[in-house]
Amino acid sequence: MASERECFDLSGPLHLTSIDWQNTQHQRSVAACLVQGVYVVERDRQEEREALAPPWWEFFHFKLLYKLVDDDGPSIFGDGPSIFGAIYEFNSPVEGIPRFVIAFRGTLRTKRTILRDFRLNLQVLLNRLHQEPSFKIAMQAVRKMVDAVGDSNVWLAGHSLGSAMAMLAGKTMASNGIFLKSFLFNPPFVSAPIERIKDKRVKHGLRIAGSVITAGLTLAMKAKQQPQQRSHSEENPFTTLSAWFPSLFVNPADDICSEYIGYFEHRHTMQDIGAEAIERIATQHSIVDLLMRATEKQPAPEPPILHLIPSANLTVNLTPSRGFKEAHGIQQWWRDDLQLQSEVHEYR
Repeated sequence: MASERECFDLSGPLHLTSIDWQNTQHQRSVAACLVQGVYVVERDRQEEREALAPPWWEFFHFKLLYKLVDDDGPSIFGDGPSIFGAIYEFNSPVEGIPRFVIAFRGTLRTKRTILRDFRLNLQVLLNRLHQEPSFKIAMQAVRKMVDAVGDSNVWLAGHSLGSAMAMLAGKTMASNGIFLKSFLFNPPFVSAPIERIKDKRVKHGLRIAGSVITAGLTLAMKAKQQPQQRSHSEENPFTTLSAWFPSLFVNPADDICSEYIGYFEHRHTMQDIGAEAIERIATQHSIVDLLMRATEKQPAPEPPILHLIPSANLTVNLTPSRGFKEAHGIQQWWRDDLQLQSEVHEYR
């Protein structure tokens, strides 16, 4: 996914002279800055410069406890592993304040990381991120932290590629009944950007047709399953995840994440026209993934599609953006002058 932009100030959003941890806007700003800290700490490493990263967490009274490093061997440039995430600890644990935040950066377009990050982005597109060494490192860190301090004391945060990492970690924990508070900035939605179509009739028509085809393919593939496979598939992991409400932050001018707007809105549309049963099936599956599996003679069971989630707190930034970089950038999410629209979507 697209890279971050340089920060406008080394100490973050100066309007937050004090933090109200019950204020969701403050929580959003802090989480975004901690993600920015991961970007900057990796740039510090690459450029071998005086550390510019610490203000991004020290400003909010966190300390960098541990760096998450991709140990997948040296890259083509011989630079070695890169820092893709960080575990932050709050200096003075207080009720209502996260003791630990695990944050993940997105793509850095520098020669030392671009190939590694491109590979991870490709794995997101192919729904294979769970196979990557960096995700396994991230998942191990999340599990260890939750085991040590409890789920209420751990928050997840990520931007772009990093939000895909955080989402997959959150979904994995939620599938086991552990629901972590999560801040997912510009999370990638692997789909054609239908949301950018201006004609609402065309847009809704495409979505309805897509839902009908997706539901039909899903039912057809289930009918071909062996009895033992069908019995196992009745344990619906999508429904299991419905009690987890990650916070998604998207911008309608960002084609990487904007489809989440239509994804949740379409559920209401299908309900209004009496096609809720079709959408309950379609919303769990990707038509591209189904078509690929349909061409296989013996399609193997696949993990749930990364970007499809049953429930969420969706926040849309309606503030006009000056191009794609600004619409996709992490820096927008710590500002205090945004036009935001928020809605809770619950899967029933």
